[in-house]
Amino acid sequence: MNVLITGASAGFGKALAERLVAQGHQVIGCARRLDKLNEMAETLGELFLPVVMDVSDTESIPQVMANLPKSFSQIDVLVNNAGLALGTEPAQKSELDDWMQMVNTNIKGLMALTHAVLPAMVERDKGYIINVGSIAGSWPYYGGNVYGATKAFVKQFSLNLRADLIGTQVRVTNLEPGNVAGTEFSNVRYHGDENKAAQVYEGFKTMTGEDIGDILLWLIESPAHINVNRLEVMPVAQTYNGLTIAKQNS
Repeated sequence: MNVLITGASAGFGKALAERLVAQGHQVIGCARRLDKLNEMAETLGELFLPVVMDVSDTESIPQVMANLPKSFSQIDVLVNNAGLALGTEPAQKSELDDWMQMVNTNIKGLMALTHAVLPAMVERDKGYIINVGSIAGSWPYYGGNVYGATKAFVKQFSLNLRADLIGTQVRVTNLEPGNVAGTEFSNVRYHGDENKAAQVYEGFKTMTGEDIGDILLWLIESPAHINVNRLEVMPVAQTYNGLTIAKQNS
């Protein structure tokens, strides 16, 4: 089985790549940082193919796909894992560039790569697309503005893919994690402020990138006649809270 993973150089993507190779699957690991990918290739061996890809550069994706070696060219599973959140300010104080970068990566990049691999899956009547969404696509929170909106798109796009693929054996899942430590998510969100990033995970037991890697592997190796439409996962310490009310001082 050939599995293409975006955002493969860290976090969920790296954890999944390690698990897939251990199970004997071939992995096309895509990310922007070639040095990180090459480090993984040294450890994982010939089953791991490092590929430089910036999914936000959508025009480059067809050429990258066309240049894959023949033995890796058939994509059996696509894991759209590349994505990011930038900033925690309310909408009125946010940077427009941050908004645009989230849209370009989380939405446009995911669309372009899906568009590149889906027709061949339909032609073979076999394949699996796993989109890594977020609970932010369902549950709004302060400072989540455009990030949450991009993940809401991923959720609805995944469901609509399922609708379009009726009558085929191609599967689609939207995996929607909550709080996860051990990735670069918060480091990126806080623009490299390590102290603020660390505070996000203090004081409770959260999930890890390895936990999400295990879930992704379970999805990929689940029976081909079963489709998990959406899978929302959170640490036990995280749950829904009451609606917020801003009360006036009397």
